[in-house]
Amino acid sequence: MATMKEIAKRAGVSIGTVSNVIAGRIAVSSRRRGRVLAAIEALKYQPNHVARSLKLRTTRMLGMVISDITNPFFPQLVRGAEDVALKHGYLLITLNTDDHVEREKEALSVLQERRVDGVLLVVAPNPSKDTHIQAIVGSDIPIVCLDRIPEGMNVDSVAVDNVEGSRAAVQHLISLGHRRIAIITGPRGLRTAAERLQGYRQAMHEAGIPIYSEMIVEGNFRAESGYQRGRELLAGGSRPTSLFVCNSMMTLGLIKALAELGLECPRDIAVVTFDDLPMGEYFRPRLTVVAQPAYSIGYRGAELLIQRIEKKRLDPSVVKIRLSTDLIIRESSAGFLFTQIPDGQKQPARRRRKALD
Repeated sequence: MATMKEIAKRAGVSIGTVSNVIAGRIAVSSRRRGRVLAAIEALKYQPNHVARSLKLRTTRMLGMVISDITNPFFPQLVRGAEDVALKHGYLLITLNTDDHVEREKEALSVLQERRVDGVLLVVAPNPSKDTHIQAIVGSDIPIVCLDRIPEGMNVDSVAVDNVEGSRAAVQHLISLGHRRIAIITGPRGLRTAAERLQGYRQAMHEAGIPIYSEMIVEGNFRAESGYQRGRELLAGGSRPTSLFVCNSMMTLGLIKALAELGLECPRDIAVVTFDDLPMGEYFRPRLTVVAQPAYSIGYRGAELLIQRIEKKRLDPSVVKIRLSTDLIIRESSAGFLFTQIPDGQKQPARRRRKALD
């Protein structure tokens, strides 16, 4: 393997000049730079990044820890973060926890050992204290939390307005005449899930609609829980007329439950889900969704992290970026409208045949 000394000798320049060309920190004349680059190509020189990182105390690596690689939402986050990392000359290392806090602890430990310059984190549900995250926050490694924010912790973060997104979804169902609106939440220990439930409660309260405990069931943001909780809600004698599902993976499980129970959406039950699916256009009926800017969450988070690493954001106060969501109305909620009849019950008035876009 060629050395910088050999490059300098072949190019007829000093080792310092070779170093400046490779690092790009100090301007070198185009003539000398050309000789150095020619020597590098001829000798097939590969820089020693380990030695360079020890000298400069930087690895040009970012760590990213996500909770569920099988959920299409998170690869979009990774893509946004990776585009920013590459633009600024960083390598992004991504680790998956499968929503297990022990794997999260191991992932953060590995990233610290690898001396990454900063960490992007999507936290796993954790009923105990997040002391391992607090340790990172208190160290000299910048960290930005994405999508899920640890409870009671002041940390830079990028997420969406979950309360308003959920509120808009439930208001949409109410506007169609629905009153028995059920919700499948995520794990209550996650602030994300708690905020989406809060939005549901706000919309129901503002409309003066009673909230029944049997209409609120807890999932875990995974497809199987959507299937199980969906069957519980729909197999009973007093089932809801509409369902708000708090993420797309649980909606996939719900679709399976609907098929097994012989129910059709939206004829038998209207459905709105938080978060769109990349293949959502291929579902029939097409899903009404609260769409999140997943790519932007990753992009903005990585930008903020690199600003912290490179000291371009000198204000030490915590940055909380909250992005807006979009309610996209499609066929899964455009079923029956309801009209009031004398005994106070609801009956279907008419069927919407045309999808709302």
